[in-house]
Amino acid sequence: MCGIIGVIGRVNAAECLLDGLRRLEYRGYDSAGIATLVDGSIIRRRAPGKIASLAARVAADPMGGTTGIGHTRWATHGAPNETNAHPHGNSRVAVVHNGIIENFQELRIELELKGLLFTSDTDTEVVVHLITNYLDQGLAPEDAVHAALRRLEGAFALAILIADCPDVIFGARKGSPLAVGYGNGEMYLGSDAMALAPMTQRITYLEDDDWMVIAKDSITFRGRDGRKVVRPIVQTSLSGALIGKGEYRHYMLKEIYEQPQVLGDTLRSFYNPTTRSITLPPMPFDLKRIERVTAIACGTAYYACLVAKYWIEMLARVPVDADIGSEFRYRAPPLTPGGLGLFVSQSGETADTLAPLKYCKGKNQHILSVVNVPESAVARDSHAVLPTLAGPEIGVASTKAFTTQLMALACFAINLAKARNAIDAATEARLSRALAEVPARAAEVLHLDDFVRAIAEKELVHARDVLYLGRGLLYPIALEGALKLKEVSYIHAEGYAAGELKHGPIALIDEKTPVVMIAPSDALFEKSLSNMEQVVARGGRVILISDQEGIRRAGKNATHSICLPKLDPFVMPILASIPIQLLAYHTAVLNGTDVDQPRNLAKSVTVE
Repeated sequence: MCGIIGVIGRVNAAECLLDGLRRLEYRGYDSAGIATLVDGSIIRRRAPGKIASLAARVAADPMGGTTGIGHTRWATHGAPNETNAHPHGNSRVAVVHNGIIENFQELRIELELKGLLFTSDTDTEVVVHLITNYLDQGLAPEDAVHAALRRLEGAFALAILIADCPDVIFGARKGSPLAVGYGNGEMYLGSDAMALAPMTQRITYLEDDDWMVIAKDSITFRGRDGRKVVRPIVQTSLSGALIGKGEYRHYMLKEIYEQPQVLGDTLRSFYNPTTRSITLPPMPFDLKRIERVTAIACGTAYYACLVAKYWIEMLARVPVDADIGSEFRYRAPPLTPGGLGLFVSQSGETADTLAPLKYCKGKNQHILSVVNVPESAVARDSHAVLPTLAGPEIGVASTKAFTTQLMALACFAINLAKARNAIDAATEARLSRALAEVPARAAEVLHLDDFVRAIAEKELVHARDVLYLGRGLLYPIALEGALKLKEVSYIHAEGYAAGELKHGPIALIDEKTPVVMIAPSDALFEKSLSNMEQVVARGGRVILISDQEGIRRAGKNATHSICLPKLDPFVMPILASIPIQLLAYHTAVLNGTDVDQPRNLAKSVTVE
């Protein structure tokens, strides 16, 4: 979702801003723009579409100045066009903004009655005119910014230029992440560390309600009350190298193929091959005293929580409530003090995950996060972190981040069960061995790529609706498979617990509705076979994802079969995720959609 970059430098700011925005393209956006300060004037360039369009506009009409701000916008208020693109501004103030100003309608009416003219449909423009109004009243720039911030409601990250303040950028954070980077005679601002990585590894993250005044060689941090506060400088581990696709056509395919490596990397951070045991990082709370887990996430990460629910309840015998982050708070759920809040996020910056995390902390829950970005807001707000070593995931549709989340959660489930004496050493060794096999077996599944592409071309490309079915541990993978297909191919798909087929979805079955059945030969296979027979009896065509034994037992009920290596059922959700990713990828490519940046989607969702 929306990205922010800012620079107070020694060379032309426009090129630095464009480079920073390119590093933020993975977040998803539909327009982009930059603004610089030049001799007491604010110069803006904006364009709908990709950053290449903005770069072409800047090349045709160059911009001076060594201080500036830039933005990639994911539309929330108003259509994705140049008028609504950031930075918004007038002759005195320019603003870029992530998040939503919830009281913008009230503020807009107030400011229009004072004669201030609005030109866009966005909520962001009220910030421009609010600051301008306070400047018109005679307030100093710093005081005008502070006064404006106190009027804003909602979640936001802001970068602000004021024409009367050369070599100064104002920044503010409430709910939406923002970081400042330290250079040599230069200063930088970014919505995440990845945008800043080429320029500096020395970063300070703003806390909620912080705002700041950035000059070329200093930063003043202030809290909501305006008093000075101190924030630590941290060293980010992110590389400044540009992230490329290498030999792959798309980031999504590259990241699917990276899974054997990153699954192994993630497992090695928890697994001792000598003792065949799983060891977690030190926890500031006692696992054996955890009586209930509340697992919270959004999108794909929520499906990882559903798999974890099965694992934890089966192994550790601890009840788990799995919740969608955007809905959790609105139930005002009662939480017993001392429970565990388990939060799963790729970016660690998702607004719908951060909000329930704060709710849980307020209810005296222990907070454990599974994140891919160790410097993220979710990680910083947690009592303990289980890192997923997936590396940067640029494709909007999560692939390697999802499977590494599953790997980390599987390790957690085993360790929780061990801490509570719910499993014996032999069971731990068996499950650990199964996890250790996953990276190599994942590489074997990737050898089926061309075969999976042929199935996608024959069965899915022209489908209007697709059903995904699974039971037990594979039910969440059916949900994830349907989400992947929707995200990147724009074909309608739904995932169901296979037992629910006869309770409604069976009405959709005909010869034009492919059904993807994820059913390894486990204890539930006979029930899954019955579901396949029900589909076939109504003319449906089944794409079966199973192992060799399951495929043999399915017989002619499967129109196509994708054969997975035989592994312990405990780890099959990880392995089965790969063919559903390949099915979605190839269907999308064959249909000509933008695989890495699907329409309307964003990688890091920083608004509620």
